[in-house]
Amino acid sequence: MSDLGVGIIGCGNISTAYLKLAPLFKGLRMVAVADIDEGAARTRAAEFDVRAESVDGLLAADDVDMVVNLTIPAVHYEVTRAILEAGKHAYSEKPLVLTLEEGEALRALADAKGLRVGSAPDTFLGGAHQQARDLIDSGAIGRVSGGTAHVMGRGMEHWHPNPDFFFQPGAGPVLDVGPYYVTNLIQLIGPVVRVVGLSGSASPTRTILSEPRKGEVIPVNTPTTIHGVLEFENGALVTLGASWDVKAHGHRNMELYGTEGTLCVPDPNFFGGTLERFNSDGEPTGIPSSDHPFGVPNQTHPQGDVANYRTAGLADMAAAIHETRPHRCSLDLAVHAVEVMTALLRAGEERRVIDLTTTCARPAPLTAADARALMRS
Repeated sequence: MSDLGVGIIGCGNISTAYLKLAPLFKGLRMVAVADIDEGAARTRAAEFDVRAESVDGLLAADDVDMVVNLTIPAVHYEVTRAILEAGKHAYSEKPLVLTLEEGEALRALADAKGLRVGSAPDTFLGGAHQQARDLIDSGAIGRVSGGTAHVMGRGMEHWHPNPDFFFQPGAGPVLDVGPYYVTNLIQLIGPVVRVVGLSGSASPTRTILSEPRKGEVIPVNTPTTIHGVLEFENGALVTLGASWDVKAHGHRNMELYGTEGTLCVPDPNFFGGTLERFNSDGEPTGIPSSDHPFGVPNQTHPQGDVANYRTAGLADMAAAIHETRPHRCSLDLAVHAVEVMTALLRAGEERRVIDLTTTCARPAPLTAADARALMRS
C-alpha cells in the first residue's frame, strides 16, 4: 500500500517518540511538524529531517494526509477539529477530548466529512496485553467478574520541569494516566455501563522538586486521589484507584478475577511486561510463551529494557484506511473511555452513581501476524 503523509502539530517531548518510532511501520511517511512555537518546530524538523511548517501551513499542505495532535489536552478538541475541517484524518494523543460533548462533536464532523479519527493510547496493542486478551477470550480464567486497577504514584512535580498542567482540570491521575488503564479494561472486558466514585486531594498545593523551577509552589485545582468502581456490560465490577498522593504501595497494576481463575496484567502504560495466571484453586499456572512482536524489548530505560511501539495505533489506522476496515484505536473507543473517566470524576465530586450514555465494541484483537503485517521488514 502507498504511504500516507503524516504531519505533527505539537513539538514537545512526546513528538520525539512518534518521530523515532514511525519508521518501524509500513504505511507512514513523516513529512512535516508544526508548533505555536515555531522555533520548537524548526528544532524538531532539523533533528528528524522533516519539514517545519506553521500550523496553518501544515493543515494546508497537499502532502499531508493525516495529522497527529500532540498539543496539551486543553486544546485537543480545538486542534483536532481544525484538522478535520482541513480535510485531513486526525490522530490525537490521549485523552482525545476533555468532555463527552466535544467527543460527540468530533464524531459528527468526522462522519460528515468521511474522515477517520483515532486516539492514543495504543499500548493495549502490546504483546502482553494482547496475550491477556487471548487468554480471556479463550476462557482461560472463565468469565471475568471483577478486578482491581491501580494508577498510583507521588506526582509529576518530582520529575517534570513544568508540572503545572498536571494539577489542573483536564489532567490529574484519571485523565493523564487513566486512559491507559481504562482503555485496556475496555479492550479486555468490554464497555462500561455505570460508575461510582469518591475523590479528594491531599494538599491544595505542590512544590516543584525538579529543575529549573525547584522550590516553586503551584496550585492543585483537580482531584489527586480518586477511588471508583466500574460496572461493565458483562456484569464485572472493577475497582479503580488513581492517586498522586501515594509515596509507595504494594498493589499490582491490574488484576482480573474470573470464575475459573485470576489474571494479573502488567502496567498498561507499557507495551510489554509479565503476565501471571492462577487457577481456580489459587495456584500459579504457566502461561504459553508469546511470539508477539510488540512484546519484544526494543529500548533501554532507567527501569530496564522495555517494549515501546508507540505509533502502532497510527500505523493500524493508516492500514485500516487502505483496507476499509475499522481501526483499533477508534473514535468510538476513545469517546467511551472519555465518558468513563469524566463520569468517574463527576461521581467523585457529586458522591453518586452515574449511568453512562455511550458504548463501543471491543477493538479487534491484534495477533502476532497482524502486528508483523504492520511493520517494515
